[in-house]
Amino acid sequence: MFESLSEKLQGVFRSLRGQGVLSEAQVEAALREIRLALLEADVHFKVARDFLDRVRPRATGADILKSLTPDQAVLRIVRDEMIATLGGTTPARFERAGKPPTIVLMAGLQGSGKTTTTAKLGKWLAGQGHHPLAVSTDVYRPAAREQLTSAGARAGLKVFRPASDAPLEIAKLALAEARAVGHDVLIVDTAGRLHVDDELMAELKALKELLQPTEVLYVADAMTGQDAVRSATEFHSRVGVTGVVLSKLDGDARGGAALSVAAVTGAPVKFAGVGERVDEFELFDPARMVSRILGLGDVIALIERAEQAVDLEQAEAFARKLRKNEFTLEDFRDQLVQLRKMGPLDQVLSMLPGMGQVKGLDTAQGEREMKRTIAIVDSMTPAERRDPSVLNGSRRKRIARGSGTGVEDVNRLLKQYVQARKMMKSLGGPGGKAMKRLAARLPQFR
Repeated sequence: MFESLSEKLQGVFRSLRGQGVLSEAQVEAALREIRLALLEADVHFKVARDFLDRVRPRATGADILKSLTPDQAVLRIVRDEMIATLGGTTPARFERAGKPPTIVLMAGLQGSGKTTTTAKLGKWLAGQGHHPLAVSTDVYRPAAREQLTSAGARAGLKVFRPASDAPLEIAKLALAEARAVGHDVLIVDTAGRLHVDDELMAELKALKELLQPTEVLYVADAMTGQDAVRSATEFHSRVGVTGVVLSKLDGDARGGAALSVAAVTGAPVKFAGVGERVDEFELFDPARMVSRILGLGDVIALIERAEQAVDLEQAEAFARKLRKNEFTLEDFRDQLVQLRKMGPLDQVLSMLPGMGQVKGLDTAQGEREMKRTIAIVDSMTPAERRDPSVLNGSRRKRIARGSGTGVEDVNRLLKQYVQARKMMKSLGGPGGKAMKRLAARLPQFR
């Protein structure tokens, strides 16, 4: 759903890449592009304005600019403020009643996916160890109750069908059934309309007064854009909504409603429907959704891991050696050790954007290769690490025995090291300018 927004925002970050320090003009230009991207994605204009007002002062903060390269600084700030817009770093909780059953009133416009969402929520609750019961009070739409029965069957959810056509009476009977049978959650699917009207609101208010629900969840069709925001605001002001469920997040609409509903209504987004199947339903995690929107993977977590794992003094010493083209086996080994401190290789790679789509990566083999390399270098004397040219046949045999490897492994490592030295030297070019620029950046990752 967020492909267009993701592409535009990533374009902003790319335009900042390679800048030494962010100027005020660069910040303003980036913010204009971000604002345009948000508005084109159908984000509510007030939400976009407030978002940028929070980003602007942070983007020019000295502490942020010193700690990261400019594109990463903007990336971190945008990510943090988008998470705040969507409800904060902690996913909103599904509230439970002190005394069962917990009653959930499902509200929303006709066609928003309310009935399907009711079945999905029931399946999710069952997976959390609950024993839910569902009932439909929609006596107006043809086959509405049959639709819930069918969706409930697919979800393994029990659906109550009393012999009544009065919404309030149906709700009373369903509550009595839940208490009698021992269901700890009662999900009430209500009637919707094509637009918000007084008759719909009066019925919802009556149901709310009768049932005293713990949760009133508004189901917003994420594909309807600003209509979802307007109707959610109306429901919230007239009935009182405790949370929002975004349906159809797997669609191809611009997705601005997903970024706007929580901020405009003040009600947190609690769940999201991410597919057509009844099991494609999840707790709404703002941080994960923002990463999805920005196309980041978990690159921020990767940066934070690097900040924790990388020794600043070692990084600065390594940068100096790169400037002088004095890269040794000891340095090679130290870089591998710091990489391993960041965690298992598969976890590190999974944090890189797009790496989840790459097939056939043998991370276990990569881990073994790193361990083998470190063991080989550790089996050398300090003099051998500084000057591998002294490694004759007998020394290589000794190193192989000491590291538990074969001479061919030692030879392979030495060959890779020579190739790496040549590559670094060629990157430097006349005067080593490219390598100096690379080395100058390394200390910033702290």
